Amino acid sequence: MKSTSSIGIEKKQILQSGLRPLLLLSFISCAIILIWFLLVGTIDPYVESSLALQGSVDKGNSLFKMNCVGCHGITAQGLVGPELNNVTDQLSDEKIINQVIKGLTPPMPSFEMEPQSMADLLAYLHSLN
Repeated sequence: MKSTSSIGIEKKQILQSGLRPLLLLSFISCAIILIWFLLVGTIDPYVESSLALQGSVDKGNSLFKMNCVGCHGITAQGLVGPELNNVTDQLSDEKIINQVIKGLTPPMPSFEMEPQSMADLLAYLHSLN
């Protein structure tokens, strides 16, 4: 018959009790990372199609004059809305598209436009740098 010392049992219990919180923390961390990749890793099909197109600066300028100058000014200097000169240095194209189509910051309205029009507007905004 084997005898087990009380020291061996205590070490095993300490190891097991310290391992459970570590395993739980690892599981929660993995779940958070997976959720983050699922939410952030997917690109909206509209955004993806807009980014895949070649935009026209002239057409984008026309769109800007028809829809944006009331808030952003004729030279994008900002009025009610912020200045947009160098905006493409500050925000990614994806963030700009989402701002335009969703109107994320009030009083910015949301705009519905074809992906080609969005590509044109992006080309114009890039020309403001």
